[in-house]
Formats: sequence, C-alpha cells, structure tokens
Amino acid sequence: MISIVFFGSHQFSTPIFQKIIDSGLFDIKLVVTQPDRPVGRKQEIQMTGVKMLALKYNIPVEQPATLKNYVLPVTADVNIVCKYGLIIPESILNSAKFGSINTHASLLPKYRGASPIQSVLINGEKETGSTIMLMDKEMDHGPILSQETLAIDPNENCFELSERLAPLEAELLIKTVPDFVAGKISPQEQNHVAATFCKELTRDDGKIDWTKTAIGIYNLYRGLTPWPGIWTTWQEKRLKLLKIGLSESSVPEGKLTAVDGRLFMGCGENTAIEIFELQLEGKNAIDARGFINGFKNLL
Repeated sequence: MISIVFFGSHQFSTPIFQKIIDSGLFDIKLVVTQPDRPVGRKQEIQMTGVKMLALKYNIPVEQPATLKNYVLPVTADVNIVCKYGLIIPESILNSAKFGSINTHASLLPKYRGASPIQSVLINGEKETGSTIMLMDKEMDHGPILSQETLAIDPNENCFELSERLAPLEAELLIKTVPDFVAGKISPQEQNHVAATFCKELTRDDGKIDWTKTAIGIYNLYRGLTPWPGIWTTWQEKRLKLLKIGLSESSVPEGKLTAVDGRLFMGCGENTAIEIFELQLEGKNAIDARGFINGFKNLL
C-alpha cells in the first residue's frame, strides 16, 4: 500500500480526498489543511471539508498557518497536493520518497495558477481537463504524469464545471499514482514556451465592461458564478447580475431597458444580454419582472 500525506483545503479537493479514501489503495498518514476560519455574515468558525473527512475517518490532521518553518511529522511515499492554497517549500516537496504530486484543473501548460476553471470559461474555451504532475519549486511548472480532456458545455458555469472536473481528476489521480510509483510512467517536461497564467480572482474582476460583446460578458458570468459574481453600476449603486442569458435583441451599448416584461442590457458590437435575476445594492435579489415593476420610472 502506498503511504501518502494529503494537502488540501478548497472545497474542490474534498470529493477528491473522498475518492482517495474509498479507493483503499493508500495508507493516509496525515492530512495537512488550512486553519479553521470565520465564514459568512455571522463569521462562524468553520473547518475545511477535507478536515471534516479526516476526522470522520480518524486520520491525523495538522493545520499550520504557514509552511515557512513547518516540518512534516511523518514521511510518506508520496505527498498529494490538491488546491491546498499555500506555497509549499522545496524541503516538504522533496520529503516524500517519490516526491510530491499535484492535481491541477487545466490542460497544462495552459492556465497555470490559481483560477484555471474560472479562466477557461471566461476565455470561452471549448475544452479543459485535468493534469497530474510532479511538483517543483515553480507554480504548476513540474513534469506531467498524466492528462485527461473534458469538453465544456457552452452554458455551464464555474460551479457546474467544477462538479464535473472533480471526479475526473480523482479517477485520473488514483490511476496515475500507483503506476508512477511502480515505474510505469515517465514524467514529461512541459512545453514552458506555451504556458499561460491565471491570477487569484477578486470581486473587482466581476465588474462588467459593456463595450465587450454579449458572448464575452456571458462567458465572464459563467466563469465568475457563483463567486465573485458579475456586477455593474446603475443609478450610482452596485447592481449584481445573478442570472443572465444571451439575447438576439438590439439595445444601445450600456443601456438597461425593459421590453414586454423582460429586461435587457446593451453590449458591444450591437449585441445584448437578457437579465433574469439581479440585486441592487441594499436590496434583496429579485427577478426581472419584479425589478421592472419597482423601477418603472427609471427604465
């Protein structure tokens, strides 16, 4: 049985960790996850999903605030890293017998970085996938062990794509690690010249530029749903667009208008989106008809 230390914190890593547990192929010596943190409006302290699973299966857990001077209390055949969220020093990466293996939700070398799932949607890609790679000191830079491609539905959002990618990534990982440890896989260096990068996203990334075409804005919506969402300003207040779709209507660029109980916004190149659900700053979320009825004199 292959001994591992699992590093993971993001919700995306939780179903992958569950698959690792269920496979019965691994002796999980330790889980390393980020510290419990306040979440939501009430700022209630919450542990990561990975920690919850570890406790459920009586697996030891450590939650260092930083790995700068952290020393792993155990050694393993492989360290497995899945959306852990902190930079891992070389000393830890090299501590396992066969090194550290990372799961990454893109077809490397494209979309190295923190937001690969969001970025493929924002950029209107037709396909994405998962990469299992050996880690080195640079971000998403190490040699590739395996990859699998996944077609993207033109209307799915970040949450929906994540839900499909996680099991794909888990199955690929479970097949790859034993073969790599057994010497059946030769790591392949990435084509670093072809690398592209994606950044950590913030709420400001959701601000809409209405000079862009409707498809560009719709792809931004897909990539940033459910978080951080897309928004604009209207009547000097922030207006969140919670559910939108493409439209064949012709509306002046940047103009919000109501037609037969439906709400539209003009985009670049004489294109438009339809708004189905939205939320004005300081107000509750509302559907298009409710918004139209509430602001008739402004539309």
